[in-house]
Amino acid sequence: RKKMRLLLFLVICQCAINSVKTHNPNVILLMADDLGIGDLGCYGNRTLRTSNIDRLAEEGVTLTQHIAASPLCTPSRAAFLTGRYPIRSGMAAFSRVGVFLFSASSGGLPSEEITFSKLLKQRGYATALIGKWHLGMNCESSNDFCHHPLSHGFDYFYGLTVTNFRDCKPGQGSVFLKGIQKSLVIPIQITGITLVSLAIVQYIGLLKVPFQALGYCLLITAISLAVLIFFFYHFRHLNCFLMRDHQIIQQPLSYENLTQRLTKEAMQFIRRNTDTPFLLFLSYLHVHTALYASKNFRGKSKHGLYGDAVEEMDWSVGQVLDVLEKYNLSDKTLVYFTSDQGAHVEEISSSGEVHGGYNGIYKGGKSMNWEGGIRVPGLLRWPGVIQAGAYIDEPTSNMDIFPTIVKLAEAQLPSDRMTLLAALHLFYFKMDFIIQWKFTGILTFTSVYHNSTKGVGNATGESVWKVVFFTPNFSPEDSNGCYDSHVCFCHGGFITQHDPPLLFDLSRDPEEKVPLTPETESRFYEILRVIHVAVDNHTRSLHPVPDQLSWDNLLWKPWLQVCCSSLFQSCYCDYDSEGRPLEVHSG
Repeated sequence: RKKMRLLLFLVICQCAINSVKTHNPNVILLMADDLGIGDLGCYGNRTLRTSNIDRLAEEGVTLTQHIAASPLCTPSRAAFLTGRYPIRSGMAAFSRVGVFLFSASSGGLPSEEITFSKLLKQRGYATALIGKWHLGMNCESSNDFCHHPLSHGFDYFYGLTVTNFRDCKPGQGSVFLKGIQKSLVIPIQITGITLVSLAIVQYIGLLKVPFQALGYCLLITAISLAVLIFFFYHFRHLNCFLMRDHQIIQQPLSYENLTQRLTKEAMQFIRRNTDTPFLLFLSYLHVHTALYASKNFRGKSKHGLYGDAVEEMDWSVGQVLDVLEKYNLSDKTLVYFTSDQGAHVEEISSSGEVHGGYNGIYKGGKSMNWEGGIRVPGLLRWPGVIQAGAYIDEPTSNMDIFPTIVKLAEAQLPSDRMTLLAALHLFYFKMDFIIQWKFTGILTFTSVYHNSTKGVGNATGESVWKVVFFTPNFSPEDSNGCYDSHVCFCHGGFITQHDPPLLFDLSRDPEEKVPLTPETESRFYEILRVIHVAVDNHTRSLHPVPDQLSWDNLLWKPWLQVCCSSLFQSCYCDYDSEGRPLEVHSG
């Protein structure tokens, strides 16, 4: 296979760009959910059929060190949309829960944040988000929609405001049950023992407890338990629903032909805008659990339901590429494919079937700062502009898409991002228009991988340095994940701090097997010194912002709950009309 260095690739890009019309190109952003980098044929998989996604690699460029800004959905997507680290917008968690779990939470991407969709909309682009959002919905009432996609620059939205949970699909188990059992059993036991003890000492006369106070305590406890039971019993109806713009059209969500419906919406949006520059963000629910696949794909892959889901998503990508060809839009459209983070390696069904993906040679997975959690697929296709079959081995980030498409649309980059970009040693190529790529990790730059100081990477010459300040404690210890808790947590007793931090050269040890030492790396202390300076500079550049993932913003608030009918009707409705289904071929 043909490999080329970054600068050569950009020079070829420049020649190609000068030879074609590139004014306000269309942009299609395809994002999978929890897809492993090793799940695709273009990244070495030989058993899953991903011919359409592989086609993007064959006709475009493959990024071999493409990094998500965070190994969790919510912060990664916030960084992707804004082009800056999620900690700057308050979208990086400092507690056990790092993503939004409920539709009636008050946290979300702040309305004042500048997204690429806002900037492209100002440039006359038609903009649409189809699929998963997971960046909040309401702030103070059930219809203020302060965090909704339509408040962040999208003209059209069809999808889920939260995410796809096991709890959303009957028979697939619950992501909350184990956590609730661990978190609530002891407090409930303590509360029960306390109330019973107070009643006993009141009865035998050892202590005078006002009967009214005891009654209030019992009432509050009973109401709290009733609300908790009601919420989790109706979780699917309250949190798993499909929206079109601001209207709920299906509650609870039905998985029947869901990928076909999402794909159809994407194709219709493209057809409506053949004469208008457009931005389409197709954010797949695949392959986050609960896994699902339509009957045309179910049982067809070599990797169970997970493989079926991957192959159905690949079919959808093919449909999008085909409609571009049909309307002669391929040469006018930049297509980008990625995943929001690495595969969730601990996902195993109650029957023992593996429901998580494959991260190839990379250690760990989703929620971890090991490479398996943050190294994701990165494919870019633009016929006649991007050299077909090219490879870029330098570190890149999903945040690089923001400045790239903003400059392609000839929009004005925010001043704070311009300052950040200058610090990242960007390459500017000024032509008839400006194309701008931000390749993090080039030369002597040190980039902070996710949140603030979980992991740091640096590329100097042929080496790609990565420093890790703490690592998750795997359970069982000799495994590749945190199977006892279903996901690794990044705080407190769930991690091991390293001082000095672990140092890896990913160019020689991409599996992060053997940390370097002063004996094995002569520049050990020099590298750490440079990286500590970079961390200090990064930390000083942070400004206090409201924590969108605080417990107050994460908890379910009944007054923010949206419901298309009434609670007495279990919030049920189904207004989603599929019309004529798409013709589907699984092979």
